[in-house]
Amino acid sequence: MTNPRPSLAFATPRKLPKPRELEGRVAVLDVAFASEASGGGFEKVTLPFIQGLGARLAAWVDHHDHVLHKRYVVDPRFVLTTKAEHGACPEMITPELVHRIGAVDTIVCHTDFDGLCSAAKWMREGVEPYSGADDDARAIDTRLGIPTGVGQRFDRANRARPRDHALFGLIVRHLADGLKDAAMWVPIDEVAQEFAATESASREVASRYSMLELDPPIELAAVAGTTHARRLAILDATAEHGRYDRTMVLLLGQERAPIALVVDRDSLTLAAKFDSGINFLALLGLGGGMPTLVSVHKERIREVLEKLGATYSDIQGWASA
Repeated sequence: MTNPRPSLAFATPRKLPKPRELEGRVAVLDVAFASEASGGGFEKVTLPFIQGLGARLAAWVDHHDHVLHKRYVVDPRFVLTTKAEHGACPEMITPELVHRIGAVDTIVCHTDFDGLCSAAKWMREGVEPYSGADDDARAIDTRLGIPTGVGQRFDRANRARPRDHALFGLIVRHLADGLKDAAMWVPIDEVAQEFAATESASREVASRYSMLELDPPIELAAVAGTTHARRLAILDATAEHGRYDRTMVLLLGQERAPIALVVDRDSLTLAAKFDSGINFLALLGLGGGMPTLVSVHKERIREVLEKLGATYSDIQGWASA
């Protein structure tokens, strides 16, 4: 590739960089529109960022459900789908898309493997960093299927240090180079080894899940492999705050029940498989975000449990905890 590589900026839906700090034309990859439950939502977080970039925004490519995607359906810069349509973002980064958008000076990407791989694939003009990278990103992001050994090495490192921008840059560089320099694996694998302690702590936390019966049961989509959710898994992980991997704990909860709830300090996170058909946004009256993964303030726990169909005694017990 003859063009210089774009600069990188890393973001999450609720924490976006300042537009004035980004150079030239900007492509935003795998960054969801902020939900109402994420500190201000779209109107206070995402929209000012879009407006701040103005004409410098070259592309926004994302696969996370949001009701306001429809606002940008006629704007060719926005390539927005649901997670059911695309389980991961890299598969959306095609040579045709990169060519249509043209050269960009900065890539803003999400900080998980899905986002980092998307950035690297954009730098490679829509070509996978390695054979099977798209499939790995889908398996890691949906937690359906098993990623290759290569994908697992990246994912474990990323989850060991989920706020390490230097690590993010190293991963993108290694991917963008097509994994040509074996020496770059050394620091990545060293970080990945750190995840063992987090993984152990997460399994210990998840061993404390309580099962609550739901009446009436919640109807699930047929693709979920069952017709109804008859119970949920719930735990309070406040005592282990910062020492466990929330995604892993939620997934372990979903191995025991279709719905997992985790309380941590002032937050309550609800999770279900992305193809379950469950819509927590509709349930809780939220305007945007992922239907199957929502965080709200802990003070709503009584409302949440009531709407999910927990028994009166369980509601009383958890609401007063």
